[in-house]
Amino acid sequence: MKIVAICGAGVGTSGILKVNAERVLERLGIQADVTASDIASIATSAATAQIILTSPELVEHIGKTFADIVVIQNYFDLEELEQKLDKALG
Repeated sequence: MKIVAICGAGVGTSGILKVNAERVLERLGIQADVTASDIASIATSAATAQIILTSPELVEHIGKTFADIVVIQNYFDLEELEQKLDKALG
C-alpha cells in the first residue's frame, strides 16, 4: 500500500504528517509505504497511491486521482489521523 502526504512545498507539514501517519499505521498494525510530496509533484508522486493525506486548502489542487483523499484538520492529532486512516482503509 502506498500513502502520500502532501503540502505546499513537500518539506514541512507533509513531513510531519508522514511521520504521524507511520506512527498511526504501526498502532493499527498496517504495513504501508508513506512518502511526503509537494502539491506540484502530486500527479507523479501519487500516481500509484491508494491514499493521499492533505489539508483542506490543498484538496482542490490535487486534480483527478484514483486515490482516496483523506483531509486532515490537525496534523498533530494522532486520534484524528487514526480515525480517518482506519475508515479509509476499511
